[in-house]
Amino acid sequence: MNSVQIEQKSYEMPPRDGISVAHFLTVADIDRSAQFYEKVFDGRVLSRGDGKGAPGYIQIANTWLLVNVGGGPTPDKPSVTLSTLADPNKISSFMNIRVADIQACYKLWKSRGAEFITEPKEKYGETRCYIRDPDGYIIEVGQSKPDFTYG
Repeated sequence: MNSVQIEQKSYEMPPRDGISVAHFLTVADIDRSAQFYEKVFDGRVLSRGDGKGAPGYIQIANTWLLVNVGGGPTPDKPSVTLSTLADPNKISSFMNIRVADIQACYKLWKSRGAEFITEPKEKYGETRCYIRDPDGYIIEVGQSKPDFTYG
């Protein structure tokens, strides 16, 4: 089953009831992206798409990532065109992964081929660094300081 248990709630993709949240990335090659997220983050590829427009689905820990090639407007988004990053240094959003041990993740994921922009650095109440995926998207990896609380 493709589910995650959190506080007596089951989150599945697709959901049987309630909602599930997934992040969508427009990529140049579905297979290449699926392999990257599977190899680096131990993602579980649930689908590689169908070649007719259906996206690939990848479960990474307690979230889902959808990857698909770009394309022009469709009836449900008549004025929107999806495309990969024009400039990988100009980004308006990114995935954020919180980890318990950033140094261990940095070492492991680097050994699996992750390309880090820098090594982990202290910033505010955390230590963080960024990875670039095969399409140039950045992924923030952060570990909160032991005494840091959210909210």
